[in-house]
Amino acid sequence: MTSLADAVLPLIRTRSDLHSYSAAYSHGRDMHEAIDILEQAIPTTDPVEIYAVTHKALASSVRVIARADDSAGIIGDACRRLLELHPQAAAAARTPVGKLIDWMIKFQFDDDGVDYFELDPVAYASALGDAGMAAYRKSLAEVEATLGPRPSEGERLSSAHSHAWFTLDWNAQRLAVLDHDIDAIIRTHAKDRKVAAWLQDTAEAFEEIGEIDLAIDWAKQATDLDRGHQSLKAADYWCGLLEAHRPSEALDARLSVFRKWPSSSSAARVHKAAGKSWPDYRDEVVATLAASPRDAVLFALLTLKEPEFAWNLAHSLALDSDHTWSELVKAYEKVDPIATLPIHQRLVENELVEASAQHYRLAARRLAKMRKLSAGSEKSAEVNDLIADLREIHRRRPRLQQEFDRAGLP
Repeated sequence: MTSLADAVLPLIRTRSDLHSYSAAYSHGRDMHEAIDILEQAIPTTDPVEIYAVTHKALASSVRVIARADDSAGIIGDACRRLLELHPQAAAAARTPVGKLIDWMIKFQFDDDGVDYFELDPVAYASALGDAGMAAYRKSLAEVEATLGPRPSEGERLSSAHSHAWFTLDWNAQRLAVLDHDIDAIIRTHAKDRKVAAWLQDTAEAFEEIGEIDLAIDWAKQATDLDRGHQSLKAADYWCGLLEAHRPSEALDARLSVFRKWPSSSSAARVHKAAGKSWPDYRDEVVATLAASPRDAVLFALLTLKEPEFAWNLAHSLALDSDHTWSELVKAYEKVDPIATLPIHQRLVENELVEASAQHYRLAARRLAKMRKLSAGSEKSAEVNDLIADLREIHRRRPRLQQEFDRAGLP
């Protein structure tokens, strides 16, 4: 091996058992260190050597992830870094086109037990050139010819060649983008136009090739398709496109999204888009959010940064979310610490409904906070009485008593 290979590949390869989370995570860090070394060497190293090491590192990485517990995603991220580097290295090294095409086909279609990475033919366009890309398309057609009749969309997952069909469709999408072929982009991405995510995919493809008006139009179609989570995701993408390319239309778009999907998050985006004109929309937004006390309180607390307003909303709207109350009392303690004590008490009592060390610990910490908040006030004795009552009520819970002791409670 070359000196670069000696520095990189031992950090990628391993014979260790990677079925435990900690072992896989530790090795994933080694892999990222190896890729850092490889990337840092690019400016001063022969491109042919860079490609050779990158190619070997990628092959080894795929074998590693096949037998690892990569629930943290760190090894997968390392693989994706190498997949991004590979076409760049191939182009710089002037890798023989035929050899590169053979590898691309093998990587994507050979059943090696790892089929969750895709190659992007757009990224390989520079390395392949026009003639190479034509040869690559021919190779894809040859693969398709071996598969038999194309299954319907509903039958594809159960097809014996489901992965191959998915890979061919992915390549068709990316090649349509490479060709800047508007009709092909619509055909390969939007399909039957019945899924919001597919419509957003179409919009993103148009954005990639600089067709911004088309991207905005298709993102709007995805937004309008239904009220599902995919349309909501598309709505944020649509608004982002408008903010970047048609800022004068962004506020109206954010308002329409809020009216369709009212939440603290969509309200926050209206607030940001409105800027100095926010007072014109405040009453509508607050009134709409009243249907969801949690969202109303979180918006007032986190976006408007008005803890007193949030406190009043929480009471008037009968907020019943313990998590939101917990966030609210943290902020309102600075306004009126004594007023928060009844809420703290209720949260403590709710914690103790479930018998577990974690709940006992959280309750003990909250009681300690109550003692601190009430110190020097007439409420101090009441808090101590509450603690005594809880100790008595739960006297048969030794772990609770232990957590109370650890928190320094009387």
